[in-house]
Amino acid sequence: MSLPIYCLNGPNLNLLGAREPHIYGNGTLEDLKKLSEEVADALGATVDFRQSNHEGDLVDWVQEANTKAAAVVVNAGGYTHTSVALHDALKTLTIPVVEVHLSNPGNREEFRRQSLVSLTASGMVAGFGAYGYSLAVQAAAHLAKQRRA
Repeated sequence: MSLPIYCLNGPNLNLLGAREPHIYGNGTLEDLKKLSEEVADALGATVDFRQSNHEGDLVDWVQEANTKAAAVVVNAGGYTHTSVALHDALKTLTIPVVEVHLSNPGNREEFRRQSLVSLTASGMVAGFGAYGYSLAVQAAAHLAKQRRA
């Protein structure tokens, strides 16, 4: 049985490796994709890894995930703190949602401490850099398998 996991990434994550490496590390989005795919493969899952700087794309992909995915891993970037539209789309999901962040929003600027995504997620992985994607994919696969059992 297929276990597809959507891994959705928001604005500016395409700049990883060049953007604020002291916060986000030196790895690229492609590195995160490869890591996520390797972890998923080891768990008998697949990852559909996507990134967009456009809020509407993320909303469309979340809506699509409800019928095509077993779980969603989401790093909404700046939309984490601002997008009611993304929050509302995530609320409609009947599959597990795992929020992931490379940095720890809790020890950054005050405006980053509120997550509209967290209000819809089963859990959050934050502050572990690229390793957080490994943990998030593992959690998503685990939750999806529990749900199917």
